[in-house]
Amino acid sequence: MAAVSLENWVERIRDPKIECMSRDEMADLQSRRLVDVVKRVYDNVPFYRRKMQQRGVEPGDIRSIEDIGKLPFTTKEDLRDNYPFGLLAIPKKDVVRVQGTSGTTGKLTIAPYSQKDVDVWGECVARGLTMAGLTEEDIIHVCYGYGLFTGGLGLDYGAKALGAMAIPMSAGNTKRQMMCMEDLGATAFACTPSYALYLAESIQEAGLVDHMKLKAGIHGAEPWTEEMRKKIESILHINCFDIYGLCEITGPGVAQDCIHKAGLHVHHDYFYPEVLDPATHERCADGETGELVFTTLAKEAMPLIRYRTKDLTSIDHSTCECGRTLPRISKFTGRTDDMKVIRGVNVFPTQVETALLSMGGVVAPHYLMIVDREDNMDVLTVMVEVDESVFSDEIRKLDALRNKIAATLKTALGVSVRVKLVEPKSIQRSEGKAVRVIDNRNLK
Repeated sequence: MAAVSLENWVERIRDPKIECMSRDEMADLQSRRLVDVVKRVYDNVPFYRRKMQQRGVEPGDIRSIEDIGKLPFTTKEDLRDNYPFGLLAIPKKDVVRVQGTSGTTGKLTIAPYSQKDVDVWGECVARGLTMAGLTEEDIIHVCYGYGLFTGGLGLDYGAKALGAMAIPMSAGNTKRQMMCMEDLGATAFACTPSYALYLAESIQEAGLVDHMKLKAGIHGAEPWTEEMRKKIESILHINCFDIYGLCEITGPGVAQDCIHKAGLHVHHDYFYPEVLDPATHERCADGETGELVFTTLAKEAMPLIRYRTKDLTSIDHSTCECGRTLPRISKFTGRTDDMKVIRGVNVFPTQVETALLSMGGVVAPHYLMIVDREDNMDVLTVMVEVDESVFSDEIRKLDALRNKIAATLKTALGVSVRVKLVEPKSIQRSEGKAVRVIDNRNLK
């Protein structure tokens, strides 16, 4: 069975009134929602009231979406400084759940949700599943992780909103994944792209490709290439779709590409996107690369105003071949900071440094993170300088230290790490900013 072609593709749009709305009508909807959210955060979130007052802006100054440039930015550091509930815009009793992601200090970045926020999240994911050609008749195998990480629950909520069956497998245990996909007749699966390729190759090696009923893959949470997409598609004879989200905004479902794969459609009735020059903060023209900035237009629990994602992309406001007028963002070309996404987990060099310093004087705060892709899975190796005396110890003691460092780093980062012990001053020094990360993955 070959991947579904455009010739026999049936285009489905979950909410054509919104997804195909004219630009003027959408601007009117966005304006009403922006006016409302600005008033709510000004009245209920001291942080935003203070930020707006510092800029000399009052809610009455915001009359339409065109006024969004008057508003202050929000950064990841602001979320950290107001941890855990300093940006909450509703009573805590109205929060039905929290999600979280890694932060530079080791503290989680917390995102609270009201019931309406959860419902909107599910609706946005359901729109994306519909873009992938899925309906209430489908069975969606979810092998994203569940828990504070938004991947698993986001796809679960989306499947529920769509009316489809969800198989909440979570991550790991590939043999069990394959067994359930085959036995339960999964027609779609959702996971990180690196795991998708690993799973596809495992299915191929087991001779199970023709036993599967798969027709679509929904993949995100880490960068991936078109070559990787094509390889997964060619092995499993399916179409793969790129889904984007971030915990602070709503998790997966902020944007997804359709069958034409000409950029990820942003659900801009809920998440207003700007692409700005990172230095001047001027708006980039369509097709120009800049930093992606989001304003949540309908989020109740923790609305974010002009949140700087640090993701670099471009935007296209033209109507897609699928008929949707939702703007499309391109695959990300990088980030404005040094965060790396490894197997769907945000990893910061500062987390590594903090963990190493917590181990005492045997380990120096000189390290180098090397990210590779082996067998289509991300692999993080951390080279660590240790005291010269350590190398005179017996191998058993070296192995014990290496294992201790690896365990400490796994606890701090949330991802397994290979540790390589090296002698003092063997890691190159720099007169300028220290080189802490070498990323050998080809993600373009």
